[in-house]
Amino acid sequence: MKSIRELFRIGTGPSSSHTMAPRIASEMFLEKNPEAHRFEVTLYGSLAATGKGHLTDVAINETLESPEREVEIIWRPDIFKPFHPNGMTFKAFDKDGKQTDEWTVYSVGGGALREEGQPVDESSHIYGLNKMTDIMVYCEKTGKSYWEYVEECEGPEIWDYLRKVWDAMKASVERGLSHEGRLPGPLNLRRKATSYYVKAEGYRDNLRSRGLTFAYALAVSEENASGGRIVTAPTCGSSGVLPGVLYHLWKSRNFPEIQILHALATAGLIGNIVKKNASISGAEVGCQGEVGVACAMAAAASSQLFGGSPAQIEYAAEMGLEHHLGMTCDPVCGLVQIPCIERNAYAAARALDCNIYSTFSDGSHRVSFDKLVTVMKETGHDLPSLYKETGTGGLAKDYSQMDR
Repeated sequence: MKSIRELFRIGTGPSSSHTMAPRIASEMFLEKNPEAHRFEVTLYGSLAATGKGHLTDVAINETLESPEREVEIIWRPDIFKPFHPNGMTFKAFDKDGKQTDEWTVYSVGGGALREEGQPVDESSHIYGLNKMTDIMVYCEKTGKSYWEYVEECEGPEIWDYLRKVWDAMKASVERGLSHEGRLPGPLNLRRKATSYYVKAEGYRDNLRSRGLTFAYALAVSEENASGGRIVTAPTCGSSGVLPGVLYHLWKSRNFPEIQILHALATAGLIGNIVKKNASISGAEVGCQGEVGVACAMAAAASSQLFGGSPAQIEYAAEMGLEHHLGMTCDPVCGLVQIPCIERNAYAAARALDCNIYSTFSDGSHRVSFDKLVTVMKETGHDLPSLYKETGTGGLAKDYSQMDR
């Protein structure tokens, strides 16, 4: 597995696959072709189907377009390339109209890019163990926590990076709580985080705790939906779950920052295992790979904070993923708003419940986290493509689509 730095990416929303990755790919192609007179970018499959709502064209144009250079974007939602649903081809032309370069690359989830047939760079894989069971056994044998295994593989400098991640997460919650009004796009959806926060403060104990968790998760998800600065955890579309949970526990329980960072490391390990052995791309496996994985990450982080054993942490993560199996990705009008925002809030609360449930157990259970990851991958591949980020199935089909 690679570093959790590649899982926790700090950037702007609303989509890691549809906004972050195309922007990064555009930057790379521009760096290679700085003298180009014109660029042509063809977007395929899921990337094209919901690209308008995810601001894919905005990300590409902001990067490539200039007064001296024009950009043409071609939308081909009817073509799904075999390697991955999120394909894009960049072409560069000189002033005489001659093509000078071409590059096809895929957005594979969480802001990551990959070329078809690209050899795996083994030197970038720093974790010796890739399965949860193996890591759990190692931790039980050595007496180490999951976060200590992360430090062992990443080095002590990982804490400086996770501190930046935590600062960015806190800032996204606080910005989201301070913003009111409507979210961009044709749905005219109102921001809810502030009102949820105010209402939650009026309750006591359990209802207050649940309401604040909703408010914090909503705050980040609404920031993401408006193109604000967030952290992929593991994606932009699921970026509200983990910070919503951690911010609430930090504020309500006064956990020291270092313990929050340890919880982040544990969450990153969970997300990394899924990314390595299955997928975190909604276009590939549906929303179970985004919100489901985010719930598993947040459940594991919560269990870590409350002193869960390696087995209890694994159980919490397993439940967080198990109860999102089969969740489709069907964004209305291609926007990361309905049902995405509400799902983040609900998954944050569910993550806390997973922690409580696992705490009442000794951590033993029948279905392992690794088995769930395998089943999630199989389930995702069995889902028809219209239920995986195309904006034409499920909830999305009953709403008029934006122009492509």
